[in-house]
Amino acid sequence: MTTADDARADTFAKLLARNAAVRGDRPAFRHKDLGIWQTWTWAEVYNIVRALALGLSRLGLKRGDTIAIVGANRPKLYWSVMAAQALGAVPVPVYADAVADELAYVLAHAEVRFAAVQDQEQVDKILSVSEALPHLEQIAYDEPRGLREYDHTRLHPLDEVIADGRAALAQDPGLDAWLDREIAAGRGTDSSIMLYTSGTTGRSKGVLLSAGRSIQAASDTVAFDRLTDRDEVLAYLPLAWVGDHYLNYAQGLVAGFCTACPESTETAMQDLKEIGPTFYFAPPRVFEAMLTRVMIRMEDAGALKRKMFHYFIDVAKRYGEKILNGEPVPLGGRLLYGLGELLVYGPLKNVLGFSRVRTAYTAGEAIGPELFSFYRSLGLNLKQLYGQTEAFLYVTAQPDGQIRPDTVGPAMTNVAIRIAEDGEVQFKSPGMFVGYFKDPEKTAEALTEDGFVKTGDAGFFDADGHLKIIDRAKDVGRLADGSLFPPKYIENKLKFFPNIKEAVAFGDGRDCVTCFVNIDLTAVGNWAERNNVSYASYQELAGHPLVYDMIEKHVDAVNRSLAREPQMAGAQIKRFLILHKELDADDGELTRTQKVRRRFIAERYAPLIDAFYTGATEADISTEVTFEDGRKGVISARVKIRDMNTYPAEREEKAA
Repeated sequence: MTTADDARADTFAKLLARNAAVRGDRPAFRHKDLGIWQTWTWAEVYNIVRALALGLSRLGLKRGDTIAIVGANRPKLYWSVMAAQALGAVPVPVYADAVADELAYVLAHAEVRFAAVQDQEQVDKILSVSEALPHLEQIAYDEPRGLREYDHTRLHPLDEVIADGRAALAQDPGLDAWLDREIAAGRGTDSSIMLYTSGTTGRSKGVLLSAGRSIQAASDTVAFDRLTDRDEVLAYLPLAWVGDHYLNYAQGLVAGFCTACPESTETAMQDLKEIGPTFYFAPPRVFEAMLTRVMIRMEDAGALKRKMFHYFIDVAKRYGEKILNGEPVPLGGRLLYGLGELLVYGPLKNVLGFSRVRTAYTAGEAIGPELFSFYRSLGLNLKQLYGQTEAFLYVTAQPDGQIRPDTVGPAMTNVAIRIAEDGEVQFKSPGMFVGYFKDPEKTAEALTEDGFVKTGDAGFFDADGHLKIIDRAKDVGRLADGSLFPPKYIENKLKFFPNIKEAVAFGDGRDCVTCFVNIDLTAVGNWAERNNVSYASYQELAGHPLVYDMIEKHVDAVNRSLAREPQMAGAQIKRFLILHKELDADDGELTRTQKVRRRFIAERYAPLIDAFYTGATEADISTEVTFEDGRKGVISARVKIRDMNTYPAEREEKAA
């Protein structure tokens, strides 16, 4: 058996061997299937991965090849990544919900020869675009349901690939030594994975990351948050997203902790409660959705329960964060908070699955300060980080005791950050990417002459060295009168309200700021039910006058807030509308990581934007949509536009 101490574990395959040797009986993976949790130890995973690696090798996978990994979080897909890396091949994870054309682009661009996929859905997508994939030779799948009658000339159940590898190892002991040599031949400079960018400004780029750099970056953050093999995470983030590969895969192999895979994306929140992870990450929209569900449940609760909940939430707002930060709190406040922990905060954290969480992070976009403070006031050690795929992953993070809602913390260990003259954030990090696959020009564009990565984000450091991100540098504009226009800043203020799921602001070079709004169907639908407002579709609810009244109040609150910030006062929203459909990644309006594609939206909804600035009170729009089964259709609507009050800028008070 190959072993490796920490000093020599410069590839993930060597880390896996180390974990099998030093913590072989510790849990490495869990998976809930048919309602039952199954657990594998590090020693068991290592043996499975060796068999899978040999099975894939017998199918033709070799060093330098690329292999697509397509599907939800499943142990066998993670093990396929490990097996490929053991052979020196490069895994290429793809979003499970990618439509066939997106899948075809990534697989063709990455020149994949093999694919390991979850189920029939992913097999069907690949087969439907097989003519565009001249390099693809073999497909291995995890779940056999529905695939029995398919042509298995190049289709292989992963279980059979593993069984074939085991049988070969049993028949030829020399293959064990061969596998050891393959693992030992891996170097820290080898490309260990290719992750595709979200593609907010065009085609996705394949980001090549090296094993040694990735392990160094993960080692720094494991030490930063004191993660050990006693920790546990729930792996529900997309396999193709850098967050999953870093937070779950890389940190899991470095620290040796257990990665639990949910039964499905639909059961992830229930599985979170059952697992009770100790380390947790979620983008702001997940925390927003959780809070929305809590508030909806409380609105449906009895009067006494509602009153008790709101009373102790007010107590938490006064004392919770101070107690979490170790600040002085009066004895009466501590006693009240303790009672709240018993009656409200503890049960609420248990319902959400946060009872055992020691450290939680959020990133991806700015989180509303009120939302951030709400979770921290409950005793959840929620922190912010800032990262990029090209950095793998952390650029900054908030250390315990230095948590602020309006910053993303100081530079992470061994990371260098500087602010360029135009305000762009630039960095060097231990895990920084090797380059973009087959795109040396884009790689050169992403780097400065002295090797710093250009993030494309605008930001600045506060007096304590904490980084503040304003917006994408290219998105920060000016109104016609010269007022600053930071669209993301405005949108995040709107999205704090549970009734608003998404917002897109316009105004660069224009006379005023205008905004599209997507309502949150769950939150607004619950409000409609409680207020006897009937509706038959999202479109009908979005156009209801009472819903417009509700959103108008939220926009007014944002305008008042912007008026209190002298630099932002000119960016108050003058007109808004509620879109007739939800922005959707399948329609190209969002990336697979749910980031707004501004340029695409501006082109697709040009008639609505024109109506904003011609003074029209309504506008007609027809939009092509993609249904769940892949069929196309058109939604047409007459969308109403509302004017808003704006407020004079308040003067900034000077300290005495």
